[in-house]
Formats: sequence, C-alpha cells, structure tokens
Amino acid sequence: MKRDTPNEAGRAILEAVENQLEANDPPKVRETLQRLMSDSIDRDEALKYIACALSVEIFGAMKHSEPYNPTRYDTNLDRLPEMPWEDEE
Repeated sequence: MKRDTPNEAGRAILEAVENQLEANDPPKVRETLQRLMSDSIDRDEALKYIACALSVEIFGAMKHSEPYNPTRYDTNLDRLPEMPWEDEE
C-alpha cells in the first residue's frame, strides 16, 4: 500500500485521522494504530490504513445519504490491515 504523495483529499483524511488520535475520539483509532505498529507496520503506513477505513465510512455515508456509522467504522478498523472493500464482490 505504498503511496508517497497523497492528493489533497488524501491529506485531509490523514489530517482527520491525526485529529482523531489527538482527541482520542474514537479511542479505537489509537488502539488500531498501536495494533498495526505492533504488527511491524510503520506509523505512516498504519495511518494510511486507518485513513482508508475512514474514507470508506465517509464515502458510504455520502453514497447512501446516511449518517456516520461508528459501529461500521469500528468494524473496518478491526479488520485492518485487510482493506474494507476486499470482501465486496
């Protein structure tokens, strides 16, 4: 999952993840970061994985005109480093 230069949207999502970490809200984000890093994934790469889970949640909410679903976001975080869309067919 190597991408060195995120676009503007990617940077915004990474900033949102950093804000979640700083606020520890939701706590699952910090737990996920620590878990991924304990699995030998460096911090920057782990943040990108978390950003993927967040972007999937944002896209899903927008696509289906529904509110943010913290349970779905938590589930996607739990599944990392597997990507949330990998089981979709």
